[in-house]
Amino acid sequence: MKPLPEKFEESIRTQLGDEFPAFLESLEEIPPVSIRLHPIKNNRQNRPYPVPWSAYGEYLGTRPVFTLDPIFHGGSYYVQEASSMFLEQAVKQCVDVNRPLKVLDLCAAPGGKSTHLVTLLHKDSLLVSNEAIRARAPVLSENIQKWGYPNTIVTNNDPADFQRLTGFFDVMVVDAPCSGEGLFRKDPAAMNEWSPENVQLCSSRQKRIVADAWSALGKNGILIYCTCTYNESEDEGNLRWLKENHGVEFLKLSIDPTWGVKEVKDKDIYAYRFFPHRTKGEGFFISVMRKNEATKPLLIKNKTSLATPSRKIRENLQDWIVEKRPASFFQFQDLVFYTPEYKSKEIEFLLQHLKIIYVGTNLARVKHEKLIPEHALALSVELNRKHFPVAEVSEADAVKYLRKDVLQLEGRSPGFTLLTYNDVAIGWVNVLSNRVNNMYPSEWRIRMADAPREI
Repeated sequence: MKPLPEKFEESIRTQLGDEFPAFLESLEEIPPVSIRLHPIKNNRQNRPYPVPWSAYGEYLGTRPVFTLDPIFHGGSYYVQEASSMFLEQAVKQCVDVNRPLKVLDLCAAPGGKSTHLVTLLHKDSLLVSNEAIRARAPVLSENIQKWGYPNTIVTNNDPADFQRLTGFFDVMVVDAPCSGEGLFRKDPAAMNEWSPENVQLCSSRQKRIVADAWSALGKNGILIYCTCTYNESEDEGNLRWLKENHGVEFLKLSIDPTWGVKEVKDKDIYAYRFFPHRTKGEGFFISVMRKNEATKPLLIKNKTSLATPSRKIRENLQDWIVEKRPASFFQFQDLVFYTPEYKSKEIEFLLQHLKIIYVGTNLARVKHEKLIPEHALALSVELNRKHFPVAEVSEADAVKYLRKDVLQLEGRSPGFTLLTYNDVAIGWVNVLSNRVNNMYPSEWRIRMADAPREI
């Protein structure tokens, strides 16, 4: 590893004191590899190397070629840095997940924390997963679709746009764009971009992000603020700024001493920092606070503006999903989407006020009164597999499918067929009399030919 930036080394040496040599040595080590398992799609009973602060996290002994693993594309797991999974402790200890909540992940791409959040929340909650940078929104949408929960909305809005949603959210997560000091080992490019000026720029931007969206959090709402950097300007400094300018109560978390997480305490401010020489993970910083300011709740008007598909289409699609409660279907051009009925009023309201990238689950395309299943349905946790023919394929054929190559399926009846690998749904094919049409999305296809190592 090349030498650290001089000003950064001075700062981190002062911050760590006697621990600095151990920190420096840890940067020369190979970064640990970790994944977070899907609670429904991944039925693995044992985790030989669990991430201790997450019920779903697991360390891997080696780094597989994730791109070529079919169950990765089916959303069976998410590749995520272990330290950031500590979000789970913040949610479980400080958020009432036994009731439906409205949650905003403000800086969400590529989707690690959003997919984690929707796993932890009450099933009747609503998650808005936002990414302000337009170029990063597609990968966020893709990962949300792979995870397969219908109670999600992907948006592309500036934080200031949420000011129109006064008091709407119960929980807000701000994984603020930062100088990336905690990623120096994992991503050497972060070191090239580091400078004291960039640190200050990030600190100012983080304040703006929180300030712009602050009014969207209701009174007694929970704000979870985190970064992947070590410096106090972006971490403790911003928490002090919040304390000075807003009514907040910082919440103390219970942590196991064996985890190696360092508690940061500044008067009544609590936060938690991860260092690679203390924990098996990269650098991370997180703090949880409750908003004590009065915020007038927004009145949600019952205004219907969405096109509803025909009764026949709705009745047919109801058999495509396992949800037995009333479902809400709406049609945009030739696409039909599904959202849970119990959140339809809030979802319609958000559709009118935000720039929507993706919402609920895209079930089908309507073509000449025929319903063609969409890829998102194959990945959805609400898919009713009993309604469709299912073909379990080999690893080689699964990779061929993901490359959008031609497949051969012998002895299959004509029609839309769900492909699975290791019982994980990976997508649709249309079996015709003389060929099999590969329906995998062209924009998602992979281009590697080697077989993946097992996970």
